[in-house]
Amino acid sequence: MENVEPTQLKEQGESKKNSGPLIIFIVTLVLVAVALWQFSAGEIEKRAMDSSELLKQEPVAEASQPMQSVEEIKHAIELSEALAPISDVVEPIAEKIVIEQVIAVSLPPLDESDAWVQGKLPELTWRNELLSLLITEDIIRRFVVFTDNFAQGLLAYDHSPFIQPKVKFSIDEQLPNVDGQQNVWQWDSETSKRFDLYVDLLRSVDSTMLVKWYVDLKPLIDEAYSELGYEDDFTYTLQDAITRVLDMELPKSAMNVTRTSVMYKYDDPQLEALDDSDKLLLRIGKENLLIIKSVLLDINEKLVK
Repeated sequence: MENVEPTQLKEQGESKKNSGPLIIFIVTLVLVAVALWQFSAGEIEKRAMDSSELLKQEPVAEASQPMQSVEEIKHAIELSEALAPISDVVEPIAEKIVIEQVIAVSLPPLDESDAWVQGKLPELTWRNELLSLLITEDIIRRFVVFTDNFAQGLLAYDHSPFIQPKVKFSIDEQLPNVDGQQNVWQWDSETSKRFDLYVDLLRSVDSTMLVKWYVDLKPLIDEAYSELGYEDDFTYTLQDAITRVLDMELPKSAMNVTRTSVMYKYDDPQLEALDDSDKLLLRIGKENLLIIKSVLLDINEKLVK
């Protein structure tokens, strides 16, 4: 046996005694690390499984707010995106309706409407000096009665919205008779110029504003129309009157006139047999009639809309 110094034995014993707790600590640390690794790996695997199984499981409702699946969330996003353009359209329309209801025209009673209408007439035309051609007494009733008669081919002069032309229809009877016929003269187109100012007034009217006016005044117009005993919509009568003008065609033959009494009449029996409103359109003249047709066609299209 090898000789060992007592001091060496003592040091070796102390070394073995001190290294024991250290070894136990290291082994314990390793065991704890392994346990933690296994636990963490298990949790990761479990979370991976839970996320993969999420779409297969029913959502669990919480006490405060229900959970939504991925598909439900996608559907909600798609629905909100689809509704966004619709709201961009619907909201301005709804707002416009509310505004129009707020600013609805406040109309006076029919018997007191002349001053109200007369005060707004300058808004319709830039030829305000021609407004003197209008009769400003019982304006709405005159318009309704004259239009109703005109649509039927009649002329209600007593209810005309316009004053009568200052220049009367006349024929220079000193001119030679047509083809030697007694009391038969050629139509003088110059006589149609007495209607020029009336046509200028109609041509100067803002058709969009006129139709808007018609819509605003419709309650008073309907009241005046019902006074005549009608129950249908006056707009149909107005369109009949406009259609009568649009359908009117000027004759290709000469419009010779004759007189066997105070009044002149057309020498052609077919022309003389026309309704009074159609014969008025003949007297207005070709150029003026074409202008009137153009204006009324525009107004009628806006009425239809």
